[in-house]
Amino acid sequence: MIVPIPPVVPEGLMGGSDQPVFGLACGLELRPWRADDAQVLTDACQDPDVQHWNRPGRLSLPDARARIARWEKRWRDEAAAIWAIAEHGAGGAVGLIGLGDVDLRGGSAEFLYWLLPAGRGRGAMVDAVLRVSRWALDDLGLHRLRITHSVANAASCRVAETAGFALEGTMRSALLHQDGWHDEHLHARVRGDAWPE
Repeated sequence: MIVPIPPVVPEGLMGGSDQPVFGLACGLELRPWRADDAQVLTDACQDPDVQHWNRPGRLSLPDARARIARWEKRWRDEAAAIWAIAEHGAGGAVGLIGLGDVDLRGGSAEFLYWLLPAGRGRGAMVDAVLRVSRWALDDLGLHRLRITHSVANAASCRVAETAGFALEGTMRSALLHQDGWHDEHLHARVRGDAWPE
């Protein structure tokens, strides 16, 4: 008799609840994106670093509002969890962090993130990766999280390493950027890995 493997995270555990808000040690917070953040999202698509490493394309204000609405739906559908990295309280967004390619049945997800210049230099991204990791592994119950980035993106590599994501290898010619195909590093953290000091 074949016994099916149960899902790592039961269906409905994520999408059946409100997306949480988290404070960060650096003084910023993680919160769901709001319709009034659309201009920030449009501006982010003009930032050379965000555009180069994340390939968001160009977004009009209506496109940005539609994308934010899709992120809310993807939370409810348990397909992604996308937060704004924002100034505390009613402050504006200065970056994005999220888990895409969420697979509750298989227990895994992949990080995506970027910061605008206003959010850089405060340790915000490491704080955000650690906070989302703790939520995803300890609260939601995922088993494995991964970060992939171009081998040329030294800042993203530092974030992954500082947040305790082990480098597992290099994926050759894995992602097409504007300047051609890039090899990508694969970093991962699994439940039970030691947290950074």
